[in-house]
Amino acid sequence: MRIAIAGGGLGGLTLARVLHRHGIDAVVYERDANRSARPQGGSLDLHPESGQRALAEAGLADGFRSQARPEGEEHRIVDPSGRILVHHEPRPGSFAGRPEIDRSVLRDLLLDSLPGDTVVWRRRLVAAAPRPGGGWELTFQEGHRGDCDILVGADGARSIVRPLLVDVELSPVSTVVELTVSDVDRRHPGLADLVGPGNLWAVGVNQILSAQRLGDGALRVGISLRAGDHPIDSLRGKRALLDIFAGWDPRLTALIEAADSPPTPRLIEATPVGTRWSARPGVTLVGDAAHLMPPVGEGANQAMLDAAELAVQLAADPADPDSAIRSYEDAMFARIHPIAEMSARVQAMMLSPTAAQDIVRFFTPRSAEPASAT
Repeated sequence: MRIAIAGGGLGGLTLARVLHRHGIDAVVYERDANRSARPQGGSLDLHPESGQRALAEAGLADGFRSQARPEGEEHRIVDPSGRILVHHEPRPGSFAGRPEIDRSVLRDLLLDSLPGDTVVWRRRLVAAAPRPGGGWELTFQEGHRGDCDILVGADGARSIVRPLLVDVELSPVSTVVELTVSDVDRRHPGLADLVGPGNLWAVGVNQILSAQRLGDGALRVGISLRAGDHPIDSLRGKRALLDIFAGWDPRLTALIEAADSPPTPRLIEATPVGTRWSARPGVTLVGDAAHLMPPVGEGANQAMLDAAELAVQLAADPADPDSAIRSYEDAMFARIHPIAEMSARVQAMMLSPTAAQDIVRFFTPRSAEPASAT
């Protein structure tokens, strides 16, 4: 059973690692030239029931705990005037919640747990065709070729593998602009205090300005806007971004002014809620390739859980991988549907005209009913 995994992100690497623990080899084909070829994004909160569960299946729970930042779970939600609406502080040193870990650190943890020849770098999959006797013929950019018996698409939003199973149209969800403020404690101590050890969300009408503390001492600043409200190319300069947040507290807009990286805008898209497909021999999907959702905290967690569950199924029935894949897909479809619905609702809430009030209600536990007077 020769397994090819298209994509060396968190889902693809988790799949390869759990398979390796069960004595099953796989090859991961990754488009990047090496692990340091490009930034991996910000910090993730790993959920006990999904991301952390997958790492336990991968035998990497201790490695995760040694690198994660429980204090990063702290979050502050403010309005455009800087008034605090919600302030959540986790129990110091506790891993019972959703501790943060930088994406790059988590990816390195997975890469270092694999044999050195598992990942083939500089291999961007561009086509996959069925072989007459079963399996797949793979074509990569620059003319490289390969083949496999089982192909797993872990290749993200613009998956090349997805069309082998289902034809879906991605829908625009939002526009996100990212910036970085490096060495924030030394260079901008006021901003460091404003954000704290975790996350800050400043919520306005149809727009959010956020900041996230990273393990390397930087802040990752994010701007979320409704898709279509602003042309992408108009968001590549700080001046245009500051104009969008005109009238906001200067302590908040200072996050934009202090950034030492150019603004990077991109369109966020999602697959339709309820996307599924009929099983096809020798091929399946995990993560964003299977269920691209708005970025509200579930994507990486569910990708890693997909990978762990698929690996366990393949290890339990190596003589009949197609049956194992069907079992994985049936369980994954049932698990993802309510999560995708919830993610869509949260995304719509966060960029609504009443976002501040809605988010406060979302994060405020309901108090007990008052006792009746006697």
